[in-house]
Amino acid sequence: MKISKSTQKCMTESEKEKFEFAHFVKTVLANPYIPNKPTIKQMEFLLLNNKEALYGGAAGGGKSDALLMAALQYVHVPNYAAILFRRTYKDLSLPGALMDRAHTWLDKTDAHWSDTMKTWTFPSGATLTFAYLASENDKYNYQGSEYQFVGFDELTQFEASQYRYLFSRLRRLKGSTVPIRARVASNPGGRGHEWVKQRFLEEGETKGRIFIPAKLDDNPFLDTAEYEQSLMELDPVTRRQLREGDWDVRADGNKFKRHWFEIVDDFPADSRKVRYWDLAATEPKPGKDPDWTSGAKLAEKDGIYYIVNITKTRSTPKVVEDLIRQTAELDGVETTIHMEQEPGSSGVNTIDHYRRRVLKGFAFYGDKVSGSKEVRANPLSAAAEAGNVKLVRGAWINDFLDEIVGFPNDSAHDDQVDSVSGAFAKLHETKESKYAVKPRVTGRRRS
Repeated sequence: MKISKSTQKCMTESEKEKFEFAHFVKTVLANPYIPNKPTIKQMEFLLLNNKEALYGGAAGGGKSDALLMAALQYVHVPNYAAILFRRTYKDLSLPGALMDRAHTWLDKTDAHWSDTMKTWTFPSGATLTFAYLASENDKYNYQGSEYQFVGFDELTQFEASQYRYLFSRLRRLKGSTVPIRARVASNPGGRGHEWVKQRFLEEGETKGRIFIPAKLDDNPFLDTAEYEQSLMELDPVTRRQLREGDWDVRADGNKFKRHWFEIVDDFPADSRKVRYWDLAATEPKPGKDPDWTSGAKLAEKDGIYYIVNITKTRSTPKVVEDLIRQTAELDGVETTIHMEQEPGSSGVNTIDHYRRRVLKGFAFYGDKVSGSKEVRANPLSAAAEAGNVKLVRGAWINDFLDEIVGFPNDSAHDDQVDSVSGAFAKLHETKESKYAVKPRVTGRRRS
């Protein structure tokens, strides 16, 4: 409950502190739905009255408990509505995660659980709902909803657009004394690292957003020695992010280095040539950053691989088809064309369409891939480190190098890497088969 401005003017600092403490006792310490005693850092977080706040920054700081406590603070108020988000349902329902933890706290209380709605309803009529935002469009499931509390666990796993949209769902009835709050928790790292850092650490208090840092040492309820041992298994960058809550350290890809790629003026005319397409494009729209269709042409001779050029676009299917056909004509029929084939019937249909219509007359093949993009890039990485991958001078090089040195941890896109990895794999497998020892046939000859 907030103190009105007129009341604040009449109160001494001592009286304000007593009022805030009494309010804290009522909403947290004497709250029958919060069985755990908050740590000092959690108390700081729960005492905040501003609209936005971030808790945590390091592993083991009690982030999930802090969020759940904050969501439950006002469930004694009629029609209070709170919602807590994770990125996926799996994240939400894991043992020890938010939803499982809430059952531990609430199963033996007078709160009622609806498994269909994933909602706890309290005798006051207040509700606490658990939800996830796996895709960008999932946020529209809450269009028209009203909440006094919106919480996000592991905020760096979300897009900024998802957070801002749900932030707009915060509202209350006129005359209500329940504060409207967005409360989030997160470690550094992840897809949303930069926007979360910008919003809460760089803009921070100048925009009324409070960051409460909490580390492993701030949580007396955790077996710190054992957890510390687990963190030591991580790479140095991730360990600093999770152990120290370091928002400034970032992981380069560590799979490719810029200096591995020598730039040359041309490639051998009698080399074997392949063009590989990663067909993953949609039209760009305001506020969106879709993947690209990327086609990499590679050549190989005597174990040296040349990235000749990379063509990419984000446009309509018709424009993409025209580009791929035109590129094939420029490459010539001596260049074999491959395209990553998506799983299922749609992938089969796409390959068939390109074979029969778009690339009729060219040597064209669909490629069913397996394994992650990172695993598929490993052979290319090994060859590049050995100095066996050259870049043929062209305007595309800087963009490609910026993407590949950040892959897989710190690149917004990986379409060029994927197309180059695919082309390299095709050249490498045909090279291997060329020099493979044919099996010896034994047994009786037929007469």
